[in-house]
Amino acid sequence: MVRTLISLDAEDKAWLDRTARIERIPMTKLVRRAIRRLREEQEAAPQGFDRLLRETAGSWKAGDGLAYQRRVRGEWHRTR
Repeated sequence: MVRTLISLDAEDKAWLDRTARIERIPMTKLVRRAIRRLREEQEAAPQGFDRLLRETAGSWKAGDGLAYQRRVRGEWHRTR
């Protein structure tokens, strides 16, 4: 295992100490758990543009997106 030195706010360090004491585990174990959980969440979630592509794939299967935009905008009326 690699050792790492980090700087924490006093408030965060106190929280880690309290939580480790309550759970009756070493603070280092608590930090490792937190990092592991964060990493799992980050790796499971699609990122950025790839995520956008996956979420919007097939949006315009029913027709051309530009034609749809023009049709909708053509419905706008100026009231002045």
